Amino acid sequence: MRDRTPSGATARPRTRLDLPLPRRARLLPEWDPEAFGRLSERIARFLGTGRFIVWMTVVIILWVVWNVSAPSDLRFDNYPFIFLTLMLSLQASYAAPLILLAQNRQDDRDRVNLEQDRKQNERSIADTEYLTREIAALRIGLGEVATRDWLRSELQDLVRDMNEHDGDGPRGTRTVFPPEHHRGRDMGDR
Repeated sequence: MRDRTPSGATARPRTRLDLPLPRRARLLPEWDPEAFGRLSERIARFLGTGRFIVWMTVVIILWVVWNVSAPSDLRFDNYPFIFLTLMLSLQASYAAPLILLAQNRQDDRDRVNLEQDRKQNERSIADTEYLTREIAALRIGLGEVATRDWLRSELQDLVRDMNEHDGDGPRGTRTVFPPEHHRGRDMGDR
């Protein structure tokens, strides 16, 4: 029996499917999206503070004062301040996407929290419905149980009956449980 190997111009060596492929060389640099997202959130959080506005104002004032009052050979951006405008535009062009990325990450977190809250609410509703059914079953069960008030009323009825039959005979001959009739045990109960 011959070993079958591909031959010809289209022959490729057999690849083993039980082994992972070797890593390919990447042309673009790799980065951790979570680390980049955390960095963008930190930058966006800083851009939204009063500290950033104060520092930005101080830098712009120093920039303008330097380029107006410094000797002409030390000035790097003359009156129309084109370089300052370029720097502010560059800062804004980076700040906007970073802020949007931070907002998207916050939206994702909010969506996950909303889903968890929804599941928790469903569990709470299910627990409440279960407890409601259990309380209803207990109420039905208690309807068949002798309560204190029912026993009290029955005892009062018995005492009243005993007081009514008190006139039948002498006081000492009163019996709480009368003897059974000779006819049978439960003939009178029916």
